[in-house]
Amino acid sequence: MQAIKEILNLKAKEVEATLEELMNLREEIAPRLTEAMKYTLLSGGKRIRPVLSLLTVELLEGNYQAALKAGSALEMIHSYSLIHDDLPAMDDDQLRRGKKTNHLVFGEATAILAGDALLTYAFELLSELKIEPEAKIRIIANTAKFSGYQGMVGGQILDLEAENKKLSLEEMQQVHRAKTGALIKASVLNGLYCSKFTEPEKKALLNYAENIGVLFQIVDDLIDLTGETEKMGKVVGRDQELNKATYPKLMGTKAAQKAAREYAQKAKAELKIFGDEAQNLKDLVDYILNREH
Repeated sequence: MQAIKEILNLKAKEVEATLEELMNLREEIAPRLTEAMKYTLLSGGKRIRPVLSLLTVELLEGNYQAALKAGSALEMIHSYSLIHDDLPAMDDDQLRRGKKTNHLVFGEATAILAGDALLTYAFELLSELKIEPEAKIRIIANTAKFSGYQGMVGGQILDLEAENKKLSLEEMQQVHRAKTGALIKASVLNGLYCSKFTEPEKKALLNYAENIGVLFQIVDDLIDLTGETEKMGKVVGRDQELNKATYPKLMGTKAAQKAAREYAQKAKAELKIFGDEAQNLKDLVDYILNREH
């Protein structure tokens, strides 16, 4: 476990440096907007999504620098979603990564625009990737699909609609496959499309991503139930307060923990085709399963 923590730390630092460089904007016309973008984007975090792109491209011996940029663009999309998710009209959160949420510092209007700017800048960056045109189009198309109405944004509205409702397991999984799992799938695909691959390899990696997307959400639900605000960097217990549909609420804590272990095993099993070369991706599964915040 210590080895994967060190790998994740090193790659997160690479991503952080890339994001800082990318935020040295060439033509800045609204300094306060840039400040609001940086406030959330550069506020830390484990950078799991871009790291997934990097571990995938390493496994397939692809274009690492392209995957680093593509993964960083996805991190911008993730950050935009956090800004909007924290707004009063959404989850109305006051703390994110140990800091006041964006709208509390810059105001709601600027926070909304900062999110919009991060989203659109991400696609500008993807259009500049130095890879084969067909691969670039695939990355742009998949990123749009998995971050938009068929993915993260669609999942967000399903999540809001599910408040104060009792969902079936299937209905709840539909919410989380979109809200959480879609960007995780896009992260793996970005690394894949920066590489040469076979169809069996693509299928295995997509199934892997599908399983860790569910795993990530179950663990997130459990942490919100049992975690501490100081460690989390955000207020815990919000799922209960907003009466959201969660795995512990539907299944019970012990059953949710068991389900998490099962999804972890499924994710690692999908990587059998790669043998020992996929050890870092397997270790990442265990890291997600055992994370405390």
